[in-house]
Amino acid sequence: MQQLRYGAYDFAKKVFDEIRDFSRDPVIGISRQGYGPIEQKVHDYLKERAKELDLEVKIDRAGNLFLTLPGLDRTLPCYMTGSHADSVPQGGHYDGLAGVVAGLTTLYWLRQTKTQPKRDVTLVVFRMEESSWFGKAYVGSLAMTGQLVPEDLALKHRNKDQTLAEAMTEAGFDTNEILRKDCSIDLKRIAAFTELHIEQGPTLDSKKKERVGIVTGIRGNFRHKECRCIGVTAHSGAVNKEFRHDAVMAMGNLLYRMDKHWDEWLARGEDLVFTMGVFKTSSSSAIAIIPGEVSFSIDIRSLSRDTLNRFHALLEAECAVIAADRGVRFEFDRLLICEEANVDPDLSQHLVNAASKAEIPVLQIPSGAGHDSAVLGNLGVPVTMIFVANQDGSHNPHEKMKLEDFMLGTEVLFTSIVTYDDLNA
Repeated sequence: MQQLRYGAYDFAKKVFDEIRDFSRDPVIGISRQGYGPIEQKVHDYLKERAKELDLEVKIDRAGNLFLTLPGLDRTLPCYMTGSHADSVPQGGHYDGLAGVVAGLTTLYWLRQTKTQPKRDVTLVVFRMEESSWFGKAYVGSLAMTGQLVPEDLALKHRNKDQTLAEAMTEAGFDTNEILRKDCSIDLKRIAAFTELHIEQGPTLDSKKKERVGIVTGIRGNFRHKECRCIGVTAHSGAVNKEFRHDAVMAMGNLLYRMDKHWDEWLARGEDLVFTMGVFKTSSSSAIAIIPGEVSFSIDIRSLSRDTLNRFHALLEAECAVIAADRGVRFEFDRLLICEEANVDPDLSQHLVNAASKAEIPVLQIPSGAGHDSAVLGNLGVPVTMIFVANQDGSHNPHEKMKLEDFMLGTEVLFTSIVTYDDLNA
């Protein structure tokens, strides 16, 4: 097969296998916490591979890693690719890492074919893209672009008494430097940024022909890490219904109402997904106790900021109605916002053309998940994304990806890079 040439397939497999070996969670799946020791081990491993390929290695103040193959004209802005090396807790191996390995495989491929592009090609490995550990997404790319605030670094770890700032300090980074408001790199020195990623959904895997996607847009999201519905804890046998202030029943009302609204909004053509992924009663909960408190998370995503604003306002309005009806109250923590982003139309068309040149069928598809690409795209960097099919979803230990599909996506990336200056000739 064309994509197996020059040992690129074997190279990618070796990198995936070796990183998997030291990333396994003791219980199940893969755990690579952002600013944790396993994420650092991935970065150290990649630096060793970069030395073997004679690449330039740089690390910015937030720990983002940049591996560069010099171009013929180093005055030109670079073609950048990459993704993140962290994972969700007990998650899958390929979320984030696929884009990193695709970039490294492309650089290997360029070296093997003795191809020196007109401009630099840089692989970036972002720190801590996942929000699951501390509640904040895109930490590495936001730090790189001067957009983190002290409140972000004060966020607490999901299951231990540690702030994000403390984790960064423990990893050897200066949080004062990370909170600087200037960019750690010159964004004008990026001509194009293409991030390869597994799809994380079933669309591409359901296709026999189109196993690669070209992304049309990246959803933004509104998130609350921990909200509370507070009622009154009481005896389950001694308090009749009219005297109850049951937090779980109130949450049941809220879930039902928001699910109905979601259906209605989808029916009229709005792009929207809604999730309450964490739902907990208090530690004193028991079978004979009316629950007086429920904590919950909120994740609303859309390609439209207007849709996000209106659905969030509707959520707050429904909470107010239920609070009055049930005699409970709702408390919301700080709203965390990840910007939605468009892809660059010219660069996107270039990817379509590159896929055609490589004789690889592609499907144009939106990204339901957020990505570091959105951070760069919203600051004016031309961005695109390549999706590859994967199985069993993502953010779970059962996530899979066929290496043959990965290599198809990597070939589109490789072709896009080597033909980029034909586009700009």
